[in-house]
Amino acid sequence: MRALAAPALALGLALAGCGAAGDTDAGDTLNPGADDTAPATALELTVWPEGHDSGRAESWTLECDPAGGTHPSPEAACSLLADNADLLAPLPDDVMCTQQFGGPEQAAIRGTFQSREVDLRYSRANGCEIARWDTLTPLLDASG
Repeated sequence: MRALAAPALALGLALAGCGAAGDTDAGDTLNPGADDTAPATALELTVWPEGHDSGRAESWTLECDPAGGTHPSPEAACSLLADNADLLAPLPDDVMCTQQFGGPEQAAIRGTFQSREVDLRYSRANGCEIARWDTLTPLLDASG
């Protein structure tokens, strides 16, 4: 019985190895639309230059690595995000902000940033938001 166990084990391992290679090819065939190279950053940006209630909005998309989308300056926008990743994180609840009004502009950023889901709103409603908006100008400014 022992004499048969070793060849059977070797055959089983050989077949398992062949199956793994076949599974990869079969996966590609079964999912021809699957894209393993999807960008880690794919965002939808909407800016209301006169505030959300004005109804007038400007929208575009941004992808990074490689830079692309409908954004007027995708390279500059992706570079900004690479250098300031914390700008696409919510403000902490306990942060103190000066109470000042910087303008009616509002924006929404949704999608994936560095493989992390984001759904954020920006405005110029206080000192913290004004500073964030000013830093994000290459991302939020549609003039390119």
